Amino acid sequence: MNKQVQPHDTVVLIDANLRKILIDTSGKTDKIGGVGVIDPASLVGKTYGEKLTIGSKEFWLLVPSVQDKLQGLKRKAQIILPRDAAQILMHCAIEPGHRVLEAGIGSGSLTIALASAVSPTGTVFSYDLREEFIEHAMKNLTVAQLTKYVTTKVKDVTEGIDEHDLDAIILDIPTPWAAVGHSWTALKVGGYLCTYSPLISQVEQTVRTIITHPFIECKTFENIQREMIVSAHGTRPSFEMLGHTGYLTFARKVLQQ
Repeated sequence: MNKQVQPHDTVVLIDANLRKILIDTSGKTDKIGGVGVIDPASLVGKTYGEKLTIGSKEFWLLVPSVQDKLQGLKRKAQIILPRDAAQILMHCAIEPGHRVLEAGIGSGSLTIALASAVSPTGTVFSYDLREEFIEHAMKNLTVAQLTKYVTTKVKDVTEGIDEHDLDAIILDIPTPWAAVGHSWTALKVGGYLCTYSPLISQVEQTVRTIITHPFIECKTFENIQREMIVSAHGTRPSFEMLGHTGYLTFARKVLQQ
């Protein structure tokens, strides 16, 4: 039996250009970019998977995936892209029930990926110095229906970490090396540290600091992605490639090097 939209569901509308718009069906009538004026409650009772006409536009109606939530969020700051978020989840071995800390919430894109991964019994602790960024990110998390898995703090991670026995710590801050020592103390044995930095000079200083602490498996990656266009006439690489956005450095806590 095909599933229908229920009150308080969050749905994703996908247009012909594959643009994704997240809508909370309990929201108020409003003008939504890419859609126009819509009463979200009008979507209740519609069947997931069908194509809807709203105004002069057509949309597919679907249950949002984690990637839909990342691509459909409202941005206030540069986000960690899904391709990098996926590497973070894998290399930090993040699973349901884990306790994870991130520093630098931004627009909440990585927070959404982390909260989805640790649910239904885990927690994401998110630090940021800017209260307005936390407020914006929590609005995105509300639409994604993930706020109950996230605890936020207006706090400088380079001055200390309140939590202990964490499974992973992800640092998306300008000076990650300044929080390496605090991260080692806060992680459980075998827990993972990850830093995201746009500049190789940041990576070098971070790695120099990491190797002075009991960490192993210290590795740095750059993820570059190119789509392949497959058509009836043949296959070619896309002319638009997702190039450099940042470097990911990973390390794992031990008691002795």
